[in-house]
Amino acid sequence: MPNQFLRTALTASDWGLLWLRVSGSLLLLQVHGLPKLLHFNEQLSLIEDPWHLGAKLTLCLAIFAEVFCPLAIILGLFSRLACVPILAVLLVALVVVHPEWSLAEGQFAWLLLIIFSTLCIAGPGGIAVSRRLPGRAAGLVYFQ
Repeated sequence: MPNQFLRTALTASDWGLLWLRVSGSLLLLQVHGLPKLLHFNEQLSLIEDPWHLGAKLTLCLAIFAEVFCPLAIILGLFSRLACVPILAVLLVALVVVHPEWSLAEGQFAWLLLIIFSTLCIAGPGGIAVSRRLPGRAAGLVYFQ
């Protein structure tokens, strides 16, 4: 069976969504995710805990959203689903933890919110690992 991925003509939208996935995810990883992961013990004393889950659980959830989800998005592996934890963390940061931030103070968070909500709506585009999944997983188009 010929490789359908190679036979499909890629559009400018596919390349644009790839760029959005990779650039947005790398920004989130570099600025928020990796510092939390690499300085875990230091971050325990710094992280806000708005839901009173405990600093360790809150930090682990943030690391999941800011490290593992961006990696899945870069690959195009269930990208829409991977956007949900990122959007949740961003909304909690903007609405619950830092409601006093002006638009200028929260501009990076707002831009990330725009990037990942766009990806959640549009999906990963044609250049994505999830497009090559076999069987039932390929049928989960909405979560790609």
